[in-house]
Amino acid sequence: MKKKYFFKSVVLFTAIITLFACKKAKSPAPELTVSVSTMSFAPDGGTQDITVTSNAAWSVSNPASSWLQLSATSGNSGSTVIHVTATSPNGTGASQSAIFEISASNGQARRVTVTQAPTIYPGYNTSPIAPDMTGVTSNAVQLAAKMGTGMGMNFGNTMDSPNDGDWVSGKITDAQVKFVKKIGFSAVRIPMNWVWTHLSDPKKATIDPVWLARVKQVVGYCVANDVYVIINAHADLGWLENNVNAIKKDSVNAMQKAIWEQIATTLRDFDEHLLFASTNEPAVDNAEQMAILNGYHETFINAVRSTGGRNSYRVLVVQGPHADPTKTATLMTTMPTDPVPNKLILEVHDYTPAQFTLLTDGDASWGNMIYYWGAGNVSTIEPSRNAPPAVNESQITTELQGVKQDFVDKGIPVILGEYAAPRRNNPNEPMPLDTAVSNRSVDYWNTFMTKTAKTDGMLPFFWETGQMLDRANNVVIDQRMYNSLVAGYK
Repeated sequence: MKKKYFFKSVVLFTAIITLFACKKAKSPAPELTVSVSTMSFAPDGGTQDITVTSNAAWSVSNPASSWLQLSATSGNSGSTVIHVTATSPNGTGASQSAIFEISASNGQARRVTVTQAPTIYPGYNTSPIAPDMTGVTSNAVQLAAKMGTGMGMNFGNTMDSPNDGDWVSGKITDAQVKFVKKIGFSAVRIPMNWVWTHLSDPKKATIDPVWLARVKQVVGYCVANDVYVIINAHADLGWLENNVNAIKKDSVNAMQKAIWEQIATTLRDFDEHLLFASTNEPAVDNAEQMAILNGYHETFINAVRSTGGRNSYRVLVVQGPHADPTKTATLMTTMPTDPVPNKLILEVHDYTPAQFTLLTDGDASWGNMIYYWGAGNVSTIEPSRNAPPAVNESQITTELQGVKQDFVDKGIPVILGEYAAPRRNNPNEPMPLDTAVSNRSVDYWNTFMTKTAKTDGMLPFFWETGQMLDRANNVVIDQRMYNSLVAGYK
């Protein structure tokens, strides 16, 4: 009998151990995930969502904040969406932040950091209207095709100068626009000065209404003459392009938002002949700066879109780092976010090699002036100014191919917003001894760059500052330069 009872006891004990072992084996691992760990709000506030997923009850341990509101502060097993709202504009003058911790009864915890940029300037989107697609139905690819039916040029050193044309031969007129249209330019880029000399109230980033009216007048000349026109926020003393960094991020975003709300509202009624461009040549050299630059672009995009009307669907232009083709292909791995799909164009510039196109007043620490460039353009009179063997056409071909592969081939149109080789004929600067070869080099470069950009599916905009056209009298003053551009389009 004792053996029988002993056997039953062993069996029962074994069963109990097995039962507890099975229960332990089937106990799920503790789970708590949060869809984001950081949230960033615009100065005006807004609402964003996060999703909490857990296999146990959870709660937010410190949800209280004077500027944040959470739609839920606790939940049970499963997934819960929390609406996080920044309830008011940030008028503190500096970024504000809050951290809330989500803790679950299974021992897991997660933190979410929320920041809000400051409201430095007043809001200028004071009269938004309903979206209107009339006259702006083309997507970016379709509009680029329309713009590319003729040549492109800049009204450079004109409305980006301190006083509207004081760097060149006067202000842009309707007659000038008619003239450039007549000689084959179907699209123009007009660099713009806003912050430097056209803020009537710098403390509030208020653009002088007289200047806004003048810009509207010039855009009107272009649209009325069936000329596509791009206006930007140009170098403008570098308020944006020299400050792509974490320290200046809040103040630059605030200025970007303020000026583009005013510009976009003023020019809202023009059709798709008008394009806005975010900046010019932003100084970006690494991934961290690239992320900040995309934020600047998104501030620009959202400011324009927020004004409504045709701006809700207008094609917009954004720039790569330094507007440099190689840096753009390397660092710009994603385009900025636009709530409207397929309405963005990328912009790059190319002055390769800079010793030939930009270095005109003397040698520099980074290189010596080149007077003679391109296949067959070699001087025997002044061989020290010939391009070195490695400084050749393949540099340009390689640069633009990278942009073509990373953007054009993926359905993102690209404009070559600036390019030009100058005629070295300024008596106040060093001049070549072999004038014939130098002039031939300039012609060849302008044709080669134009043709290469066109072949790679880009839209070239020649940097014209009075070296080719006498815009005061509406005549071509460098026929060879003009012919070299025409040849690039053939």
